[in-house]
Amino acid sequence: MRILILAAALAAGACGPASVAGGIPEYGYQVVHTYPHDPTAFTQGLLYLDGFLYEGTGWESRSSIRKVRLETGEVLQKRGIGDLFGEGIVNWKDRLIEITWKSEVGFVYDLATFQPRREFHYEGQGWGLTQDGKRIIMSDGTPRLRFWEPETLRETGSVTVTADGEPVPDINELEWVKGEVYANIWQTDRIARINPANGKVVGWIDLTGLLSPADRTSETDVLNGIAYDAKADRLFVTGKNWPKLFEIRLVKK
Repeated sequence: MRILILAAALAAGACGPASVAGGIPEYGYQVVHTYPHDPTAFTQGLLYLDGFLYEGTGWESRSSIRKVRLETGEVLQKRGIGDLFGEGIVNWKDRLIEITWKSEVGFVYDLATFQPRREFHYEGQGWGLTQDGKRIIMSDGTPRLRFWEPETLRETGSVTVTADGEPVPDINELEWVKGEVYANIWQTDRIARINPANGKVVGWIDLTGLLSPADRTSETDVLNGIAYDAKADRLFVTGKNWPKLFEIRLVKK
């Protein structure tokens, strides 16, 4: 009986209407398309660009940057980073930028060839990256979003992310969507929609039940990875070691 109740609750969360929790709108989802995803990819960063997915994966000695065919999940291009733990990635002009977890070092690659161009350094942990067309936006696992000048990759400011006045920790993978920062909250099935001007959470996306129990193994880890196709208004999400990537549509209130 408990299993049946849980299944019913997950199904309701997967396509139910948005609600308001704590004064912040909360959204469910509908699955538009399902695509294959490499179940060995410990997804740390994800972005969509010119018809392809770019993905950064983690774990020491297994971290890589990848160019992936969306429709099939085929890895078209791949480069490892040795024994470092890879984290978020972001494109800027003809470059791909990657950060690492605790090493305080990042890498700039040629976007087309993945050949290294240079290294750079920053303070603290590296978690997620995105950009708004003017700045690189970085998360470090704290409630802060940090802003970098894209050419020098030097920090120019930061904002504290809050929900109902309380700081929001464990901000992970990031994506810029229609003037907001979408952020995975580590170890949860929730995505925060953040106003980058003041750090306030303006919406919660609940993705409970997105990956079915039948698709989970002992290797399956948490939800992580958001990509947005601005031209076609498509939102993609996946997780660490997930066998599937989903295009979803948010269910409005």
